Amino acid sequence: MEEKEIIVDIDDDRIEDVLEENDITEDQLTEQFNKFSKKTEKLLEDEDKLERFLQRLEKKLKSIPVVGEKMAMVPVLISLVRAYVKKEYEDIPIGTIVSILGALAYILAPIDLIPDQIPVIGYIDDMAVLSICLKLVQSDIDEYLAWRSANDKEI
Repeated sequence: MEEKEIIVDIDDDRIEDVLEENDITEDQLTEQFNKFSKKTEKLLEDEDKLERFLQRLEKKLKSIPVVGEKMAMVPVLISLVRAYVKKEYEDIPIGTIVSILGALAYILAPIDLIPDQIPVIGYIDDMAVLSICLKLVQSDIDEYLAWRSANDKEI
């Protein structure tokens, strides 16, 4: 029997409700985001480790039953980091790359504020951390998307 993929689009209001129900504050999310950003900075020093990290993340994304606007940005973020490391696209602040890696590392982490093992709800904190990152770096992502489009690059 073929297993059906469950797809749920969770909006910002639902994310806020679940975070509130679990007593998770924006300060806690920001603290986690900053912590993971600092940890991942070293990934930029080793292209092989970074590539393995990105491959593990892509594998995890395939198993996440939650699809929404924020999670849909993850492949773009992976593409941006790869283009930066390969020196195809370097017109971006290093702080943006570190922030993106921090958010991606949080998504990949098996243990976080809401365990990923809880169906659907377990990814709410991941989306919230990703949202914090996107607020910080959205203009850089927009510039990357424009560059990618102008240069016929695909994800």
